[in-house]
Amino acid sequence: MQIYDQVTLLDEILGSHRAALGCDYEPYRHHCYRVLNFTLAQCENTADTVSKVAIATAFHDLGIWTARTFDYLPPSRRLARDYLDSIARSAWQAEIDIMIAQHHRMRRIRDGGAEPARPGEPPLAELFRRADWIDVSLRWLTFDLPRDFINEVCDRFPDEGFHTRLMQMTLRRMATHPFSPLPMMRL
Repeated sequence: MQIYDQVTLLDEILGSHRAALGCDYEPYRHHCYRVLNFTLAQCENTADTVSKVAIATAFHDLGIWTARTFDYLPPSRRLARDYLDSIARSAWQAEIDIMIAQHHRMRRIRDGGAEPARPGEPPLAELFRRADWIDVSLRWLTFDLPRDFINEVCDRFPDEGFHTRLMQMTLRRMATHPFSPLPMMRL
């Protein structure tokens, strides 16, 4: 399985938000590369697929920092839509919007806003959901990706405190919104 060490589009998008990310830039970048690699390991890697995954990955949690909120899915989705408009890729909006909106969904995504690349393959949004869960679960979930591959990706893109930072944000949110501690979660 190929490991993507550098995707220019992903780095350009993240670089344009470096100031908002501050000291979390590198940890978030590494999280994005882990999710990108776990997604692409599950599907055919056409140029369009790599670009869609890079865009969705860059924006999927970005609203945490740009909007300064743990209820970050709406601002993350807006950022992605605005970006797609700016590069004349509005045809990708539905699919990328579902990828971002549903990436914390607990159940499988059956309709991802576009036809799968190959018949019988899950939609890209489902593959993206699985990839994020692999990382967020600290590799407890694998969705049948080889553990050696997952470990190699994580070695190349170490955590650098990303999951600790998420836990800090979660605890802060729980203290201020006890009846809505994880607004990004979906069934």
